[in-house]
Amino acid sequence: MHEPSSGVTRRQLLQRIGLAAGGAMMYQAMASLGFAAESSYRGPVRLEGDPRGASVLVLGAGLAGMTAAFELRNAGYRVRVLEYNDRPGGRNWSLRGGDRFVELGGAEQVCGFDDGLYLNPGPWRIPHHHQGVLSYCKRFGIELESFVQVNYNAYLHSAAAWDGAPRRYREVNADYRGGIAELLAKATRQGGLDQLVSREDQEILLESLRSWGALDRNFAYVEGEESSTRRGFARYPGGGLSGRPEFSRPIAPPDLLRSRLWAGLAAGENYEMQTTMFQPKGGMDRIGRAFAQRLGETIRYRAQVSGIHQDADGVSVTWEDLAHGGEARTERADWCICTIPLSVLNRIPMNVGTEMATAIGMVPYASSVKVGLQFRRRFWEEDEQIYGGITYTDLPIGVIGYPSTGYHSPGKGVLLGAYMWGLESFEMTSMDPAQRVRQALEDGARIHPQYPREFDNGIAVGWHRVPFTHGCFGMWTEERRAEHYENLCRIDGRIALAGEHVSYIPAWQEGAVLSAHDVIGRLHRRVISGGTA
Repeated sequence: MHEPSSGVTRRQLLQRIGLAAGGAMMYQAMASLGFAAESSYRGPVRLEGDPRGASVLVLGAGLAGMTAAFELRNAGYRVRVLEYNDRPGGRNWSLRGGDRFVELGGAEQVCGFDDGLYLNPGPWRIPHHHQGVLSYCKRFGIELESFVQVNYNAYLHSAAAWDGAPRRYREVNADYRGGIAELLAKATRQGGLDQLVSREDQEILLESLRSWGALDRNFAYVEGEESSTRRGFARYPGGGLSGRPEFSRPIAPPDLLRSRLWAGLAAGENYEMQTTMFQPKGGMDRIGRAFAQRLGETIRYRAQVSGIHQDADGVSVTWEDLAHGGEARTERADWCICTIPLSVLNRIPMNVGTEMATAIGMVPYASSVKVGLQFRRRFWEEDEQIYGGITYTDLPIGVIGYPSTGYHSPGKGVLLGAYMWGLESFEMTSMDPAQRVRQALEDGARIHPQYPREFDNGIAVGWHRVPFTHGCFGMWTEERRAEHYENLCRIDGRIALAGEHVSYIPAWQEGAVLSAHDVIGRLHRRVISGGTA
């Protein structure tokens, strides 16, 4: 990837974006700058050759661990999986009514959602090009539905603009494009582009600006049919004597620029967020549960790994059986694939080489908070005609996510009431869960005044307090990746690592799946060659 031509580094650019537009937009910028890349999936795994009864111990039943276990078992390996939680999936997780969650520090939450409603505290969407994850969905018969990333009827909001009143995405989008198109059209007509664009191409450019920016015949973006068709009408066309429409008035360009709401327009433009995106029908954990159904008793739950030791003949893992009072146990295999997040693994004794050990300790984990809020009715649909999509705000909650499923369902509904990154998420994580929910309600009520009277219950997951990850995902910098990434990827004796942290697609399930594909391929070649590959 190239550095920005302005001379600033990518890190500096991300910091500036984060300060200007908040953590959510900074993450979108991470994707566009290559910190979260598209998938390199090239088809189903093919492990050819007889492993001759070799055994593999997989640590962690997240998507990386279960992908590795599933494919290795299909190739003839004897496989065992140790999982800390009492469920499969790791960060592939959905919280439903009755689910109990105890975070670091001992705070306990019991989800109070109604039947059929859920929160995905981890991944909540799948890009159309994440073919590794999608291939398993297809293979396992997991029903998918569209995830609405961009909803033109959702809101963009700044506490400092228009006395804190939100504006519809379509208004900001149309007015920003229209204003830019008018400025460029004026520059073109006044000869400002004569040295850059030929006369013939200037005519084509003007034609395109009129179409793209909804300009009138004088190349102006003004109140009228063209702009109202994009940004919405003050009164929409109807029937009979009362059906005459009223045009809406665009936001003045200086007001729009100073509001900085334009920062939210890029959310669906990056390749990873472009239509179409998917979600499993009924919750993201449908994927993890489908893997677990096929692996069956291969997975041992409530197993907390306490030590990993390799010798010339294999790997021994000590673990505490949390289902039986923490009784100490040992598991042994010829090989070990460890998918434990580095934020936890760096606290577990493991005899690997200095290079891998150093790399494990060099990758910090991102802070993030998600808050799910159940309301007595789906007021965002009934009152505001918002069906799916995301509202972006500069308030600490970052975003409000509307469910992309169950449209027009009677009764209660669940919103993603906060999705926070960076400093705001650290501050939110320091609160107890009830305080996090109250904060989400207070911020959200500034956008949706229905919040106080419609709220029913909520649950809040601060990822730095999640016992099995101690954070959200591995955060690589260019410098750390250049120095430590290959050392993390190499098979060290009989131990190999996998997970989103061992990929160029951090934070995405696709990174976990492709990391598993890569490492089992290399491990299999080593086994088939007698341990020398």
